[in-house]
Amino acid sequence: MPREEDWDEEPDIDSLLRAEKKHEWISDPRFKRMFTDIEDALQGVMGKGKYEWVDRRVFDQVFDRSTLLALHKLMQQDNIETIDYPIARGKEAHVFRATSKQGPLAVKIFHTTNAVFKGLAKYIDGDPRFSGLSRRHRELVNIWVRKEFRNLKRMRKHGLRVPEPKSSLKNVLVMEFIGTEEAASPRLKDIELEDPMGVFEDLLEIAAIIWQTCNLVHADFSEYNVLWHDGQPWVIDVGQSVITRHPNAKEFLVRDVTRLTEWIGRQGHEVSVAESLVRVLDDPVPELAPLTGGD
Repeated sequence: MPREEDWDEEPDIDSLLRAEKKHEWISDPRFKRMFTDIEDALQGVMGKGKYEWVDRRVFDQVFDRSTLLALHKLMQQDNIETIDYPIARGKEAHVFRATSKQGPLAVKIFHTTNAVFKGLAKYIDGDPRFSGLSRRHRELVNIWVRKEFRNLKRMRKHGLRVPEPKSSLKNVLVMEFIGTEEAASPRLKDIELEDPMGVFEDLLEIAAIIWQTCNLVHADFSEYNVLWHDGQPWVIDVGQSVITRHPNAKEFLVRDVTRLTEWIGRQGHEVSVAESLVRVLDDPVPELAPLTGGD
């Protein structure tokens, strides 16, 4: 635990994150003042603002000490102004609609409980971009966030419609909000399409660009991880995406293509998995103009 006289006028976030005593940090007056600022910015998720919802379980599950410290730092850096309400949740993370001075955002907060990330190391092990890094649980979560950030940037560099990554810190990822003023865009699984076969062709081409041009495989490509926005599919949840040299990359690609063919099959169109896989691997793909934030 850092000595109080070692702190600057504002508490040092990284020092506090290293504090060993579970509750000692909250008794410092300057620390309380810092969290007053956070509370003001979290009115939506606390059910006190204009957004009339509240689920204390969500708050308790997501906003632990480490997460609040990371959010405070992102707010100090003007990356986030407020966090308003949840728009999606999964085993690994909750996604919240948020705001900044530039407009609405999506803030993805990854859970830090040990049980959440069991089995996910296989998407990191074998990826040379993250070799030699610690496999302790909290570090694994932080690596996962950095991995999704980098995958988003790579996909946007090659013109794919994925949310623009804005910033990240610890277990928090800040992204472009895909939706309208009223709501986030729906997932593909929740809508009826006029031309599902045309959308399937688009998704197959996206899978091919991810593989051939980005040198990645999504590794969880399905109607659950595609948003429908302005009449076009947007790909989300790319944290598990791995490079094509990953030892399990081809296995993940087969699974992705199988899921896409299963989805179009439920729309009344029978498509061969084998033929679709050959198209993803071998068909020429267009060279798309890079999107903002691609790298």
